[in-house]
Amino acid sequence: MSVLINFKICDNAKECGGIAVCPTGALSWNEEKDTIEIDNERCISCGMCEKECPIGAIKVAPTEEEYKKLKQEIDEDKRTTKDLFVDRYGAALISEFFSISLEEIESKTDRLGITLIEIYNPDLAECLLKSIPIKQITKNLPEDTLYYKVEAEKLDSKYEIQELPALLIFKDGKLIGKIEGYYSVNQKEELMEKLEQIGAKNEFI
Repeated sequence: MSVLINFKICDNAKECGGIAVCPTGALSWNEEKDTIEIDNERCISCGMCEKECPIGAIKVAPTEEEYKKLKQEIDEDKRTTKDLFVDRYGAALISEFFSISLEEIESKTDRLGITLIEIYNPDLAECLLKSIPIKQITKNLPEDTLYYKVEAEKLDSKYEIQELPALLIFKDGKLIGKIEGYYSVNQKEELMEKLEQIGAKNEFI
């Protein structure tokens, strides 16, 4: 009765849903090591953590034979953390390069061109592998487009945001549109369509 985590595709976040649903504490967060910790002596193979993981990074092996099989699959997985750890919409901040505060929004958007400001709640951040990379969102936008991420625990009344995360679109210093709510990689086309509609209306796509 053992749990395995494929850390090649797991963002190893404190907010892991597997930790939240584990009835025995077999999965926990180690503050000192800053990582998800597994105590397989507590695992009862209920499978709740596996069902909770949206990207399939957590696996439960009820037998030693299944454990060896799953471990081999993880060892042979050609994906790397380098592929995973890129900044994404609605996910936790990876690079400080994209980070600004709420107070900096006006100064960062006071420019000619397109600026995208993502406002998100870090406590509700989604898994990286499930989220859309920023590079994919800006792919069809002008080359000088800038993108910033703002951490906020509350909705911002100034921009009349009803739901986080939210993507604010500025052109030449003026707010011309916004997209609210989380969009996973499976909803990328829907998000891109909304962005293209705003772009077409304001003549930058």
